[in-house]
Amino acid sequence: MRTGGEQMLWRRAALAFAVLAGLNSPASAREDMDNAPRVDVDREKPVYLLIERDPRIHGLPPFQNLVDKAPAGSLLKPPPGAYAGPVYLDKPLTIDGQGKVSIDAGDKGTVFVLATSDATLRGLRLTGSGSSHDTDDGCLDVRGSRNRVETLTLDNCLFGIDLKQSHHNLIRKNRIRSKSLELGARGDALRLWYSHANQIEENEILDSRDMVVWYSNDNVFRRNVGQRSRYSIHFMFANNNRVEENRFHDNAVGIYFMYSEGGGAWRNVISHATGATGMGIGFKESSDIRVENNEILYCGIGVSSDLSPFQPDSTIEIHHNRFAYNGIGILFNSETGGNRLSHNLFEGNLAQVSYGGRGGSARNNEWENNYWDDYQGFDRNDDGIGDQPYELLAFTDQIWMEIPTARFFYNSPVMALIDFLERLAPFSVPDRILRDERPLFRKPATRTAP
Repeated sequence: MRTGGEQMLWRRAALAFAVLAGLNSPASAREDMDNAPRVDVDREKPVYLLIERDPRIHGLPPFQNLVDKAPAGSLLKPPPGAYAGPVYLDKPLTIDGQGKVSIDAGDKGTVFVLATSDATLRGLRLTGSGSSHDTDDGCLDVRGSRNRVETLTLDNCLFGIDLKQSHHNLIRKNRIRSKSLELGARGDALRLWYSHANQIEENEILDSRDMVVWYSNDNVFRRNVGQRSRYSIHFMFANNNRVEENRFHDNAVGIYFMYSEGGGAWRNVISHATGATGMGIGFKESSDIRVENNEILYCGIGVSSDLSPFQPDSTIEIHHNRFAYNGIGILFNSETGGNRLSHNLFEGNLAQVSYGGRGGSARNNEWENNYWDDYQGFDRNDDGIGDQPYELLAFTDQIWMEIPTARFFYNSPVMALIDFLERLAPFSVPDRILRDERPLFRKPATRTAP
């Protein structure tokens, strides 16, 4: 006979198991969860009086009055002008500001809360959220499904668009910019938490912190632009998400897959991901992800892989990508093998492929039909394949691969001289990093986003 406290613990454990089982089930099985009652996990939002908000909005008409008067299911076209926030929408409604309506919360709290399903927000400017990370002050909170959020301008907000337990929404053609703060103090431009099957398309994200996707599956990120932020997209425990035809420039990290399975990145252009952690695409304990037809240019590291693939008998597929003018084309940390790499183009990188840590290697992966601009061989039968395999050997490079702090001296005249002498008359056995049995002899055409 269990006590009341023990029974309560068992109920909680059973509930947790049911939730985890639903998250790891196929998409068809999760459809029923989309209609399940929401679990309210939001922090309580503080209420601010008008006198506590910035004086610039004191004379503005409250937009909430227009929302309250509009019948459910109707079209609201507000008169052009500036209005005072905040706004709370809890009924299906189409609000079309036609690009002429601004809603300002006066630098306190969240500007607009969309707490319904089957609504549309279009052509509005949302601005002037608070600056509190504790209460997630932002421009727009989405707490419903099958909504359309399009052609909004969101600026001077800590967070941009925040989706929690919200599914099948369309977030399209919005322009998002955070508050003018240090990079780490900004909020996330777009955040998905337990939100599935959303479409994130043609948005422009500037000077924000991250776009983060947590515990959210089957979403599509297509034709977005991200600049001057930290993570363009950061996936964590997020499965089967697709990243297609985006352009990410001047961010610290392009796309990062952490503890995720399935999905991948197709036809993206990622450039100038620089700095101490600069990388185009990263993997951390992830499996069964495809990276195809992307251009990764001028990054500190093109692809960084750590314990990926992670699951037994799984792979990471890397095909038809261009790695050009990066510090390191591909870096393998904690190498376990299982990566398949073919028909990729490696040109102008300071190091084509490297490994991190002592005793590492990239040779446990499958390399075939890649183009290497430093290949030293011929194609006598003119079949487009090099007559000899391409081998990447590490001579003096072993020093900075095994001792990361020595990377500071990479490409220095002394290191170059030592490396030349080592190749001329080796006094130690070089480490073979990889062997491509059938390297491409001719440079392939680039296949990327338009």
